[in-house]
Amino acid sequence: MLKFLIKRFIGLIFVILCVTFLTFIIGYYAPSNPIQIMMGDHPNQALQAQLMHAYGLDQPLLQQYANFLIRLLHLDLGTSFKTIGRPVNDIIAGGLPISLELGLWALLIQVGIGVPVGIISALRANSWTDTVSMGAALIIYALPSFILAILVQFLIIWLDNTFGWSWPNTQWGNPWQYSWTDIQYKLAPILVYGATGMAYFARLSRTSMLEILRQDYVRTARAKGLYERAVVYRHAFRNALIPLITIIGLSVGFLVAGAFFIERIFSIPGIAGITLDSIDNLDYPVVQGTTVILAIGVVFGNLLSDICYTLVDPRIKAE
Repeated sequence: MLKFLIKRFIGLIFVILCVTFLTFIIGYYAPSNPIQIMMGDHPNQALQAQLMHAYGLDQPLLQQYANFLIRLLHLDLGTSFKTIGRPVNDIIAGGLPISLELGLWALLIQVGIGVPVGIISALRANSWTDTVSMGAALIIYALPSFILAILVQFLIIWLDNTFGWSWPNTQWGNPWQYSWTDIQYKLAPILVYGATGMAYFARLSRTSMLEILRQDYVRTARAKGLYERAVVYRHAFRNALIPLITIIGLSVGFLVAGAFFIERIFSIPGIAGITLDSIDNLDYPVVQGTTVILAIGVVFGNLLSDICYTLVDPRIKAE
């Protein structure tokens, strides 16, 4: 296991190097000068040269990239172009906890509801329960998340006009704090983000469970006279989880990246807004910082899924 983790850690470093270098190339060869845009139409040439030197933008690409890697080793993502002198770490720290809160609650809904619904549908295949649940899952899964978000907003407006239920006109609030106003504000985006993933997990877990139930060892267990509950939970369920673990691990990696549409539509001040605003403002240090965070999340999700593989099925060895 230690050898496996070392290999994965090396892979993490390689992915970060590739992603950050590509981001650097895009920023370096961009047609616009962020310092010049920051200073306006009539920049002071001396001040512009001073800022270029302060940010290291007058150095060659490889030297700038090396400086970034050195700062990254010290967990320093640099300083923002738009808000001069403000550390990128502080900017990301303001949005990352919000995105993580949204993503983790959504993942809990996706797995906690989607997987049981899929398993129950598989155990009651071709019944009305299976037909209704999978039909609803198909409809929800077919809807893009931003369309579902807009429909939910229309529903909120209708509830407000019909029943006088007012949507709280506040910001997201502090992460992991839940007053009644916070719950009202956070509930809709969390449900929307969790709904599409929940539908996907429901359909995937149903397919996986049906495939396992057709295996010979399950038929043998039933032929031996084992109770159906023992057959399902002791033999079928654990093996049906194996293909799901990969998807769950990848979902962990994309918790933040997958919420861009949701955060934008519901005006949530998370990583999505920070990233898109920094792209609009050519604030490359912030873009590079969010890129590193997202890359680490994706690789960590893959690592988590591989580790869980070995825990669920000891026959799978980490080589």
